[in-house]
Amino acid sequence: MDRWNGFLKISLNPNTNSHYNVAASLCISPSSKTLIVPSANAIFFNGDRVEGTGNPLIERLSDTRNIAEILVSKLGVTVNAYVVEASNFNGSFVVYDDFIPSVNSWGKPKCYDPRGFPASNATVLLLSKCLEEAKKLVHGEQQEPLAGASTSCTRPPKTILFGFSKGGIILNQLVTELAYSKLESPITPTCIILDSRDVFLNNIYEIHYIDVGLNSAGAYITDHSVIEKIAENRTSEIRFVLHGTPRQWCDRRRPWIREEKDILFQMLEDAARKTAGQVQVLNRFYFSDRHPNLQMHFEIIESLDVS
Repeated sequence: MDRWNGFLKISLNPNTNSHYNVAASLCISPSSKTLIVPSANAIFFNGDRVEGTGNPLIERLSDTRNIAEILVSKLGVTVNAYVVEASNFNGSFVVYDDFIPSVNSWGKPKCYDPRGFPASNATVLLLSKCLEEAKKLVHGEQQEPLAGASTSCTRPPKTILFGFSKGGIILNQLVTELAYSKLESPITPTCIILDSRDVFLNNIYEIHYIDVGLNSAGAYITDHSVIEKIAENRTSEIRFVLHGTPRQWCDRRRPWIREEKDILFQMLEDAARKTAGQVQVLNRFYFSDRHPNLQMHFEIIESLDVS
């Protein structure tokens, strides 16, 4: 299996000039050089911009193309990886207003509300447009529809979600939408993308929170009803992994980050017991012997244990 690696500029709204920058690493056939169905779609939502640090490690791990390569190295060459940088920034602060309409001008969420399913709808649209654009770049404008788009009737690819730093708010919104979606086990034609919101939500297999944090409350889900609904309605296994460093979990100026993380972990542990392990949760703490610093906040991306 070969890969196509590229940088895509994707607009979700044709009436605006803003676009999402997406670093993509996609599976292609070595013989026909066509896009093929992956085993999973790995989607990584990035956080605020950090520039001018002079630290080569931070600069390297701020490059979304490098992050896409890291994801493939950890998850295997059969996955499609997408690293998403938002279309809207207020200075260095990311504003994911297509995914969470209730954010303020600095991108901080006011609440997580499932009505309208904005995050799952935006994610499906973003991936669809990414593949349309990648098809043009890989195949040329006149090629046939994507290989594997409607062949045999098997389950679609699984979805693995990553939220890094402030990108974790997208995970919170998606988890909230997951709790209130109608989950079934649909058998749909094999496809490179998950072509509907319900199929996308139902095929979420893993959710990785990576050193998430905010300067106010809301870094992690703390609504018991959300996790309870997932435990009640889930028809297939789902795994949550909470990854953190002293930079976020030991910040005395922002104690709510650790408190919220502990609340979510406890809720997920309770759900795991109620569902006999269908809901799973892991807690992974990195660089515990080091003093908090900005470098470890990015270094965790490279050290990530996804096993």
